[in-house]
Amino acid sequence: MDGFININKPSGITSYDVIRFLKKRFHIQEKIGHTGTLDPLASGVLVICIGKATKSAPLFLEMEKEYLATMRLGLTTDTDDSEGKVLSTASWEGITEEEIYQAATRFSGKISQIPPVVSAIRVGGTRLYALHRKGQKVTPPKKTVTIYRLHLTQIKLPFISFEVTCSRGTYIRALCRDIGAALGCGGTQTALIRKRVGSFTLDQSVSLEIIEQTGMSTHLIPLGALSQWKKNLS
Repeated sequence: MDGFININKPSGITSYDVIRFLKKRFHIQEKIGHTGTLDPLASGVLVICIGKATKSAPLFLEMEKEYLATMRLGLTTDTDDSEGKVLSTASWEGITEEEIYQAATRFSGKISQIPPVVSAIRVGGTRLYALHRKGQKVTPPKKTVTIYRLHLTQIKLPFISFEVTCSRGTYIRALCRDIGAALGCGGTQTALIRKRVGSFTLDQSVSLEIIEQTGMSTHLIPLGALSQWKKNLS
């Protein structure tokens, strides 16, 4: 079995939980992996590679991603999302929509971003989340990422929702944190949906429940289709 499956990962489980479920349910002996971690809080497109398709996984890391995110103003956490420990609270009252739009425009094109301290980035050979669990404080190195498009979809304070299309390595949690900081009150991510990875879209994805009912082969995308997706590399 060689190919790709566009999974709609539900919120509340890890990306590896999806791999574990598929391996156990369908007794997969071939290599299997995913093409970009989604946090447990997040849902949406998780491209699974099976068999020979695992060799193509690095290509998907370079493809642009599209997300729908919701953030809450006036709150910061150690993970930059609502699952973390609260670090500070501040008043968001008095912030206008115009100020929010102006702040959002600052995050366009190539930007410098400090990844969350709880992330899979390695520092000195160790994952940041592992260092965090040990109580070690490490400042992640700055990264340059590209925001191709950021569109505010709803402002219902203290919550702001937006769509963003971005490059490899962009942390939406960090984007929420930095927008909140730009507004002077802090911010944290409360919800995240990955809508697209390259040409893999959310409306074409399949849930784990459907795969369990109908089988994997029904939803397997063949290796031959990969050449059509290379044009979507960022």
